[in-house]
Amino acid sequence: MSSLNEIPWDELRERAVRATSNSYSPYSHVKVGAAGYTTDGRVVEGANVENASYGLTLCAECSLVSDLARQGGGRLAAVSIVAGDTKPIAPCGRCRQLLFEHGGNGLLIDAGPDTAPRHLHELLPEAFGPDDLGLRASQ
Repeated sequence: MSSLNEIPWDELRERAVRATSNSYSPYSHVKVGAAGYTTDGRVVEGANVENASYGLTLCAECSLVSDLARQGGGRLAAVSIVAGDTKPIAPCGRCRQLLFEHGGNGLLIDAGPDTAPRHLHELLPEAFGPDDLGLRASQ
């Protein structure tokens, strides 16, 4: 995993802010953008995509993970998620689980330039993941 000093936080924040311009949010009017840094040094991006059937809405983190897959996969080391006001916004519960799948407990979540990033395990303690599937399968 990349060290905290290697994460290009300013670039991630800037790209997350730019990604808000690609948001499709006609219902909530809350534009959200995300940018992630992979363990091999790539940047992936995403924006929220709402739907009239609210349950089908895709958060910016979903879009970001789709971009990760589109670029050939890999692991996330850090993410910056911002609302249209350019300030950090915490990932929802579903997205915390999605980010865990693709970044693990050590994934760094940006909290803004004046606050230390948080590790995902602080936001999603005792997460259920792929390793649990084999352990919990019926015999």
